[in-house]
Amino acid sequence: MALKIIDFTRMNIYKSLFLFIALFSIASYSQEGIPVYADYLSDNLYLIHPSMAGAGNANKIRLTARKQWFDVDNAPSTQSANINFRTGDKVGLGGVVYRDENGRFSQTGFYATFAYHLLFSRDRTDLNMLSFGLSGAIIQSNVDLRGLDDPFDPDPVILDRVQKDAYFNADFGMSYNYLDWYAHFTVKNLLPTARDIFDNTDDPNISVRDSNNQRRYIFSTGYTFSVYGPWSLEPSMMFQATDETQESTFDLNLKAYYGLENALLWGGLSYRRSLDGAEFSQNGTSIESQQLQYFTPFIGVNYKKWMVGYTFSYQSNSVVLSNGGFHQLTLGYDFGKREERWDCNCPAVNSKN
Repeated sequence: MALKIIDFTRMNIYKSLFLFIALFSIASYSQEGIPVYADYLSDNLYLIHPSMAGAGNANKIRLTARKQWFDVDNAPSTQSANINFRTGDKVGLGGVVYRDENGRFSQTGFYATFAYHLLFSRDRTDLNMLSFGLSGAIIQSNVDLRGLDDPFDPDPVILDRVQKDAYFNADFGMSYNYLDWYAHFTVKNLLPTARDIFDNTDDPNISVRDSNNQRRYIFSTGYTFSVYGPWSLEPSMMFQATDETQESTFDLNLKAYYGLENALLWGGLSYRRSLDGAEFSQNGTSIESQQLQYFTPFIGVNYKKWMVGYTFSYQSNSVVLSNGGFHQLTLGYDFGKREERWDCNCPAVNSKN
């Protein structure tokens, strides 16, 4: 996120301009739709890529809860629940509900997904599958403006209320799974949609509006291979880019698996780095720049039909809001397992039991 922190100590600004800056900051940090964290590393690819709905040989339910900075009031938090399953031979369906809160801004949304899977395999063991997925989303966004104004010197531009707006958008994705290798590409927020909640006045001649271009592009790929006995390794990467702001990040990941008779243990490390520099001023003397970067160790287990995973993200920058980390817990349940099991190291589509 290209955030510019400027020293305003020598500037004389009006409260209305301050409100504009506050609302713009909320808009910049308020990612449209479900925020993209490290969920995909906890056996939860469908939460990011709609083409993975029903792609596995078992139907899946996943619950996530994420909390940032326990020592900061009103810090960002996200909760989600999703289900995806195969119906028939080639069709997958899915649904997601989520709640995301970030200070005075919050979102609640529902996604419904249709996916289609084309099998090019010679039989049901050799994995060679091209998948397409389309999700429609209904999202309500809220911004709480109460308490921002000075009660003894009210500003007519500042409205003391909770502003709400509901809108529709769509995601489209493609996935290709071939034996031990996979690749996913997803376009999120396809439709041009402006969130009117950032219009902070009833005056038609004064308007503070969000951009109607919320498109985000996500590409990820990886390969899983056996190393020794029950051990497997999965190096992978993910790249994200936003259309309007031209911001981008990449993830580099290494995940290890250890197979047991009735369980699969897994864990690893993810590194996320922004390709955009954030400029800031220290002591009002000079402008410096830093790039956002996270380290995220994660661990989990799939035991029979159940799954539990935990991730911890730490921001390793010199200027941070808090030294506290980001905690996330993922719970899952697999059901309706089909008889076939692919003959490959492909844990995303191969249920353990």
